[in-house]
Amino acid sequence: MKAARVVAAAVAIALGSAAIAAQRPQFPSTPPAPGTPKGFSLPETKHFVLDNGLHVTLVPYGSVPKADILLAVDSGNAFEHANEVWLADLVGELTMEGTRTRTATEVSEQAAEMGGSVSVGVGPDTATVTAESLAEHTAAMVQLVADVAMNPALPESELARLKADLSRNLSIAKSSPQQIALEKFRSTMYVDHAYGRVFPTTEMLQGYTLKQARDYYARTFGPKRARLYVAGRFDSAAVEAAIRKAFAGWQGAERAAAAKPNPFSERAIHIVDRPGAPQTTILLGMPTIDPSHPDYVPLVVTNNLLGGAFMSRITKNIREDKGYTYSPFSQISSRYRDAYWAQNADVTTKDTGASLKEIFAEIDRLQAEPPAAEELEGIKNYVAGTFVLQNSSRAGIIGQLSFLDFHGLTPAYLTEFVQKVHAVTPAKVQEMATKYIADDKAIIVLVGDRKLIEEQVKPFGAIR
Repeated sequence: MKAARVVAAAVAIALGSAAIAAQRPQFPSTPPAPGTPKGFSLPETKHFVLDNGLHVTLVPYGSVPKADILLAVDSGNAFEHANEVWLADLVGELTMEGTRTRTATEVSEQAAEMGGSVSVGVGPDTATVTAESLAEHTAAMVQLVADVAMNPALPESELARLKADLSRNLSIAKSSPQQIALEKFRSTMYVDHAYGRVFPTTEMLQGYTLKQARDYYARTFGPKRARLYVAGRFDSAAVEAAIRKAFAGWQGAERAAAAKPNPFSERAIHIVDRPGAPQTTILLGMPTIDPSHPDYVPLVVTNNLLGGAFMSRITKNIREDKGYTYSPFSQISSRYRDAYWAQNADVTTKDTGASLKEIFAEIDRLQAEPPAAEELEGIKNYVAGTFVLQNSSRAGIIGQLSFLDFHGLTPAYLTEFVQKVHAVTPAKVQEMATKYIADDKAIIVLVGDRKLIEEQVKPFGAIR
């Protein structure tokens, strides 16, 4: 009897499981293909110019009751003289040390009371004052941003401390193989130009005076060199009135362009010796087209297929298949009317030569034959999807509008970006690789143990 009950129970369980399974939805054995990402729609914007030349763009956007503010000024490292490397960074740090009417603590506390913060940044071509606030405080935050930008105290009392901070940052940066590679790469490509001066000497940095800092601010900050953006939920009329009042009296430097670079490139290897290094940092690349060129979007797609996306060819080759490196990536690094394509990778020392072989093989393969339509379709969906996703925030919208203005592009660049991405054909990718990724002119920088890598890399170019 006991055995019969066990058998009956097992049958019942089996029948019940079968019934449940029959009720479950049946899914295909392979996942469905991803959908085509939607296009990007630029929110309605309002643009006006103050009498002093300041360009302003207001972007009502989103449902969260907050606003982002960006003031971009043509005052980055590109405007430094040869003996002023990182002087722009020092001025940026000094600018956060209070205004003529507010101490640094008061600036920070007042921003916090508005539900946000204020910060100053310095890049290759621009200096920025950025802020975030609750919606109801946007007009007041605009006034605080104006005070920071227009009336910095640039106090001598903080000069020594800030130079010491920058000296520590310099020491840390120059111990990083990636930064060492970047310095060698840029100095080789941009001879006698600010883009090639990545690091100052310690003596140069420590020698900066307050007069130099104030002179730099005076010659590079002014409304004619600036663009102001506000995006989020805010009272448009109140914010516009606040902007007109807060920035009306701003005078300063006249508009001026940075010196135009004349990038140099030849197929050669530059080794920076790091005895005992377990890895070699590879940075190789060449000048290419900048965002103002009609082929730029197809080149973006090509870069992602070749090395810029996680599913890219170079990544799959030297990371997934060969195991030479963990996180290789390629990029198009752009500045005003200037750009270069570069492949980056930290590879095991013994595989340095093999890594170069595979990188150049992938470039040559793409130049020799177009990619498969299916492979390209996945890359195009990735590029279009990330573009839309990155622009779905206040900061993203401001970043793209600033990008347009900096490069002198029309709004069509944004609104037609996804469409242009999906219009790229396999033949176009092959054409872009052939025309703009000129591996026969690649600057090859290697930071690693010279005695272990020199023989490996001799086949790939003259060693300088």
